Amino acid sequence: MKRNPNFVFHVCLALGDVLALLAAFTMAYILRVTFGDRPFMPISSWSFIMMVGAMIPVWLATFFFFNLYNGAIYKNRAKELGRLLLASVVSMTIMISFSYFTDYDIFPAKLVPIYALLFSFVLLVFNRWAIKGIRGTLLRRGKGALRVIVVGESAATGSLIQEIVDNRGSEYKIVAVIANSSVIPEKLRRLKVASLTRAIETVKADVIMQTDDVNLQKNYQLSVDHHMRYVFVPDQELLLSGNSEIEFLGALPTIQIKTTPLVGYGRLVKRLSDIVFGGILAIVSSPVLLILMTVSKLSSPKDKVFFKQKRLSIYGKKIYIYKLRSMKPEYCNMSPEAAFEKMGKPELGNRYRENGDQLKNDPRVTKFGKFVRATSLDELPQVYSVLAGTISLVGPRALVSGELKKYPNKNLILSVKSGLTGLAQVSGRRNISFEDRRSLDVYYVQNWSFLLDLQIMLQTAWMVVTRKGAK
Repeated sequence: MKRNPNFVFHVCLALGDVLALLAAFTMAYILRVTFGDRPFMPISSWSFIMMVGAMIPVWLATFFFFNLYNGAIYKNRAKELGRLLLASVVSMTIMISFSYFTDYDIFPAKLVPIYALLFSFVLLVFNRWAIKGIRGTLLRRGKGALRVIVVGESAATGSLIQEIVDNRGSEYKIVAVIANSSVIPEKLRRLKVASLTRAIETVKADVIMQTDDVNLQKNYQLSVDHHMRYVFVPDQELLLSGNSEIEFLGALPTIQIKTTPLVGYGRLVKRLSDIVFGGILAIVSSPVLLILMTVSKLSSPKDKVFFKQKRLSIYGKKIYIYKLRSMKPEYCNMSPEAAFEKMGKPELGNRYRENGDQLKNDPRVTKFGKFVRATSLDELPQVYSVLAGTISLVGPRALVSGELKKYPNKNLILSVKSGLTGLAQVSGRRNISFEDRRSLDVYYVQNWSFLLDLQIMLQTAWMVVTRKGAK
């Protein structure tokens, strides 16, 4: 590719890391040697910095090993922080080991590497936050973005265009579209071009993004001929899995795609984590649940405390989901449309669906129900379902059969246990559409990892505390 602003960003990121490391070691040396009152080895500041400078390539190599210059990592704050800390510890361990086995005194005192590790992590985090912030500002002003030609007539075309347009800080900018006008937003229809060849001739572009398989080889060859990057966006989300293996059948390469990594060892790890974390959550939440049950019973003595509903979980198995009852008894176990019809307000059914399956002041919900929903405390009884093994702590949301009836990938979602929380919930909870939530469920099923579960659990805890997205 002739033009690659990402390369410039990666260079700036690496240079910033180098400066952050040099500053961290300098601060550690000054703190211990200048302000410390205990004896230390007589290593001059110049010799110390020179040795540290010589070891900087080791740190950068470790950062590359941990993919800290890979967009999939530095665009995800949780992953970046975890790997940055781990890479810093590994790099410092290498320096200490080098000093020990070579008898070359790098550090004037034992506290210097400890101070340096702490300072380096803080400064590295700040450096990356600052550089990404500057880059984001430039991208929002239209500078440094990759110029994209979008090609394709599939259902993914409109989603791709909308994703780039809606994200003002995107590293991509659409300069031409070869697609049906119906999938192009009105304000971008001026960018429609009759053919890819014509688009390449008339606009300056860096990337071709294709969403269907029409003229696939020809379009790829055009990208090669014009030194452009080629990106294929598959419409079939079942293939968007990180669990693929390449094997040779004779001389033929074959790609085997696993449905989910939650088999064998993965399933064992997940069950153990459910028992450990679920057990801790059950112990902590039991007093709160007991209080809420008492309040619910006192506020409505004749009604049931718990709401029970049949849902679908792994392999289509029917299970019961238990929650603290938040709806008026006469509307429990009814579809929203049937409930609104019963109360004589059928128009609320359409409004409920159009608003992402929610209403600001849902007339079916009790005052107590509004509180437990807003705090997500109505979900607490499900913790015991986790311990029993009926559901998992993290997984796709357990859905009623009617919700999944028309969804084409329902069997993929049903290849793992449903969860108390999940990727869809922490990615917007009820603020995203049904289709987007199910797509996130599919991604989770295909790309499960223990670290992903930990990240979702931490994000869930944060969202519950801040009440972000709760309805």
